[in-house]
Amino acid sequence: MIAVDAWVLLLFVRAAGSGARPPAATPDGADAFTWVFLVPALNEEVTIRDSVTRLLAVPVAHRLIVVIDDASDDTTPEILAELDHHADLRVLRRDLPNARRGKAAALNSAFRALAGMLGEADRSAVIVAIVDADGRLDPEAPRYAASQFAEPSVGGVQSLVRIYNRHRLLTWCQNVEFSVYGHLFQAGRNGWGTAGMGGNGQFNRLSALDALADADGPWRDRLTEDQDLGLRLIAHGWEGRQELRATVDQQGLSAVRPLFRQRTRWSQGNLQALGLIDEVVSARLPLGVRLEQVAYLLMPLWQGIIGASFFTALVLMLLGVAPFWGDGPGWTLILFWVLAFGGTILGCIAARLSAGPRGWIMGFLIGHVYALYTWFLWPVLLRSTARVVAQRRDWSKTQREPIGTDPAASGSGP
Repeated sequence: MIAVDAWVLLLFVRAAGSGARPPAATPDGADAFTWVFLVPALNEEVTIRDSVTRLLAVPVAHRLIVVIDDASDDTTPEILAELDHHADLRVLRRDLPNARRGKAAALNSAFRALAGMLGEADRSAVIVAIVDADGRLDPEAPRYAASQFAEPSVGGVQSLVRIYNRHRLLTWCQNVEFSVYGHLFQAGRNGWGTAGMGGNGQFNRLSALDALADADGPWRDRLTEDQDLGLRLIAHGWEGRQELRATVDQQGLSAVRPLFRQRTRWSQGNLQALGLIDEVVSARLPLGVRLEQVAYLLMPLWQGIIGASFFTALVLMLLGVAPFWGDGPGWTLILFWVLAFGGTILGCIAARLSAGPRGWIMGFLIGHVYALYTWFLWPVLLRSTARVVAQRRDWSKTQREPIGTDPAASGSGP
């Protein structure tokens, strides 16, 4: 557990350096690339118009928006038909029985269709962005992503994900969660070029996708196909970067049951990704990069150990076997606090480093609240492990909430 906290501290130091020295983003930098936005859509009548309309307003010189209608049977096709007069918009309709085979299959169908849409374009200068049907990509995101892709070795860039309906405690905690992940666990790995891809707001160089593609395409049928893709990009020698200035807003889940279902799917995907350890270990990468990637892949194991230790410590405390105060040694209570709250506090401070001392204090305080949320979600790991053992992969689609008058989130802190 001490080793995990030491790793988090290292990421915190490296994230601070990464945020202080981002590459310069020129006003016309995005115009050096062709931007292809892929939007998977299955029964997305609630949010699809909002998402596509925002993409049509992104100020880039060369753009193509491809919506993959995966056999929707609500009003999604009618909404897309109303928007289809835009020259930059293509609707790729998939029908049963070939449709509804997962997000990876939908994305791969669009990937195969791009050859006919792009013609003889230089595929190293084409950037493919994934925007979920509830996604609100910041209009300036391509400009900031372009500053990263100016380095030819960069194959993937992940935007900072934010929650736009964060007016409730549960959705506010999810916004903090994404902020901590982006500012600490992602930005802290920028220097190594090992930042992962997270789906919504993910940018990939088309030539890098070509390097991973088989007969179907670059995405594989995984519960977290984005994580799988990002890890394979790194194993093939491409760099992954987190761009904190590029943001994408999405809906949070305001009810506990769908949140647990979503997080269980993600956790099960993380367990699936353990199968990539051999590929990472044997990759032609510096030893430090490979070790860092293995440590990242083993995160479910570290989470399991820490969670079990935390639970055991509480039981021993309640039984009076190992008291944290009174007759017990004071350092025990301090160690318990560091292990229980240290990582989340560092993450929340990292998300507010640019705000100065006042932001650091707020991050310190928020870290204690956010830690309770992370422990609240810890049973997800038990459920996902049980599903892996039972070889269950069935999932129901999470329903979108109606779009209200909430403004898109502003600012980069939690």
